[in-house]
Amino acid sequence: MEFVTRQPTSKAPADWFTGDVWWDVIVAGQEPSRMRANLVRFSPGARTNWHSHAVGQTLHVVSGTALVGTRDGTVLEAHPGDTVSCPPAEEHWHGAAPDRFMEHIALWETTGDGTPETTWAEPVTPQQYAGPRTRDR
Repeated sequence: MEFVTRQPTSKAPADWFTGDVWWDVIVAGQEPSRMRANLVRFSPGARTNWHSHAVGQTLHVVSGTALVGTRDGTVLEAHPGDTVSCPPAEEHWHGAAPDRFMEHIALWETTGDGTPETTWAEPVTPQQYAGPRTRDR
């Protein structure tokens, strides 16, 4: 057993995000592990571009109000302690509500076969971001 060497906080790439976003890598597993986990901090209104994960993604909200959207127009509103599962290949986005910071732990896996783990697409429009929210489970 050993402590994992902590990496410095990094600013997320502007090509993949709208607004200011920072992350801390929690784990970037080495073979045979395919595990990935980041603590991601979004400034108010910041969000990812549309994207999908080959093996899916799980988001666990730590603080603030998270918004998670899908291509059908659904925007889930999630709060601290909520966990949202995005299935493999589902295009989605996630980010902070417009009035507060948000932190979540993002968990995903590599494919193990060299296929890209994340496929990035276009930015989320203001209309998509502002779509009606639901807390339905």
